[in-house]
Amino acid sequence: MKKAELITAIAENADITKKDAEKALKAFVDVVTEELKKGEKVQVVGFGTFEVIERAAREGRNLHTGEKLMIAACKAPKFKAGKVLKEALN
Repeated sequence: MKKAELITAIAENADITKKDAEKALKAFVDVVTEELKKGEKVQVVGFGTFEVIERAAREGRNLHTGEKLMIAACKAPKFKAGKVLKEALN
């Protein structure tokens, strides 16, 4: 599902306009992004948890040349599905 399809589905499901659904989706993404930037978790009960993990620096290889290179430490977003979402899928 692409973003436009998601907006359409939200609009139909919530009985709102596509414009309002797009605003709501953008607001959700913006809030989650800002909280993750601050190092906070975002928990949506029944859906899941968004959080930031720290990845340590590590050694990698260039697959074409076989040359070793260092991959810098970084932060990465992580999503952990909640119990209700997991049960809905199984």
